[in-house]
Amino acid sequence: MRLIRIATHNGSFHADDVFGVAVLMLLHPGAELVRTRDEQVVAAADFAVDVGGEWDPARGRFDHHQRGFSGARPSGVLYASAGLVWAAHGAALVQRMFGLQDGPLALAIATDLDDALVQHLDKADTGASHGAPGLFGLSALLGQFNTTWDNPAAADRDGQAHRAGFERALSTVTPVLLAALDQLRARHQGAQIVRDAQRLHGGRVLLLPRGSLPWKDVVSLEMPEVLLVVYPDSTDTQHQLHVVTVEPQSFVARKDLPRDWAGLRAGELAAVCGVPDAVFCHNGRFIAGAGSLHGALRMAELALAARD
Repeated sequence: MRLIRIATHNGSFHADDVFGVAVLMLLHPGAELVRTRDEQVVAAADFAVDVGGEWDPARGRFDHHQRGFSGARPSGVLYASAGLVWAAHGAALVQRMFGLQDGPLALAIATDLDDALVQHLDKADTGASHGAPGLFGLSALLGQFNTTWDNPAAADRDGQAHRAGFERALSTVTPVLLAALDQLRARHQGAQIVRDAQRLHGGRVLLLPRGSLPWKDVVSLEMPEVLLVVYPDSTDTQHQLHVVTVEPQSFVARKDLPRDWAGLRAGELAAVCGVPDAVFCHNGRFIAGAGSLHGALRMAELALAARD
């Protein structure tokens, strides 16, 4: 097979060129990386990231420094090279990583990563932001691998010191990218399990098949009738019931657990609620547990009937 060549500029680097190269190298394992500003070498490469003065995804050109460049997301956030590469290849990388046949799901995951990370890398590179929303702190972190001004090798833009720094940055951003995508993949697929879960007591109780599913945003935003969620805890030693908040970031519950359960444990709680295997109720009345699914569902039923 012909060797794929990826070109980016030599010398110091930023997160946008490191990230763009990382994406392309994941899509093309074994590709050759060339760091240069030689126009002929750049023109001959299969991909050019942050160098070359062209934006043409069909030809693998991903630069944003050329005069008149105005590429922007629908949100208005200008693209730098990270965003240009991700817009063209992000969904394909997601599909390959996870073996997804679901194109819309891959695109949703790629879009989420752009919102959480890539656009902030672009903002940093274009000077649009100096804050640290989302995962933007990665931009400053990768910059630490650049050669310092007083390093004797700093003047040699084509030297091994610059190349080694870029490769260390590349080896840092790649596992972060893969881990972030895996988290987003799990969140999307887990959210669908939540949507498909069984509903009890007229739809007011959602029974999840396993713990640790990302249910809070889904239930708050999409299931206005659900008041309590029941699920096995992460140790499988008990089942828990949890209140649903009025909106994802709120601490206000649609319905609190009964006031007389607050702060009680084991026998004291069992005596008050009448559920023999009741384990605890948090003093804040947002979560409680029982030793069995039957017990947790009975506590949920009692909580629904309670007036406070």
